[in-house]
Amino acid sequence: MHPRKYLFFVAIVAATTFAAVAQTPTSTPVDNDDIQSWNDLSVTVPLNKKIDMFIPVTFRFTRNVSRLNEGRVGGGFIFKPHKSVSIAPTYLFIQTRNSAGVFKTENRLSLGVTYRFPTKSFGISHRSQLEYRHRASGNTWRYRPSFTLEKHLPDDWVKGLKAYVTEEPFYDSASGRFSRNRLTFGVNKTLTTKVSVDLYYLRQDDNFSHPKLAHIVGTSWRIKL
Repeated sequence: MHPRKYLFFVAIVAATTFAAVAQTPTSTPVDNDDIQSWNDLSVTVPLNKKIDMFIPVTFRFTRNVSRLNEGRVGGGFIFKPHKSVSIAPTYLFIQTRNSAGVFKTENRLSLGVTYRFPTKSFGISHRSQLEYRHRASGNTWRYRPSFTLEKHLPDDWVKGLKAYVTEEPFYDSASGRFSRNRLTFGVNKTLTTKVSVDLYYLRQDDNFSHPKLAHIVGTSWRIKL
């Protein structure tokens, strides 16, 4: 597919996201647990051997996957000073429903640094990410370290398939402690040299905000131009 068609597709997805989140909100009760669906699309454009530009778009459905709760769109760069190190500054524009069902806007700046350990049998990586969240309710910051273990599965099972598990705690300045944790189990399938997709289950535990427990089934599409 021609690069312009990919960019046009991203624009359509982004427009759909914000048209949906602009619907008239309704007040909803606060639940302690939820089943959700998260759906991501990221388009990457290599600028040279050391720098990529990417455009992420996200839809998040909550209340047992009955309504769109959040839309995101943004942009960033991936700097690769070494084959084992990547640095990703990112900006996101986010609209999220609060507990009253009203959409609120957040502008988020983040900086993530990922290190991939030189191993042969398994892929092991650690990412440290710092986020600054600009919101009408007050500006906060978060620290999100994560560890990922991944393994390519035999080609005679399914060619181009990789399984992974990720552990990601959150330190939030609003709570002053590690108040959230995400545990993810998923698979990544390479469809073509430029397209791959993740299918995953994520358990989110939160002792500061609602819901306290969320079971998430998600997809993450990656397109490289």
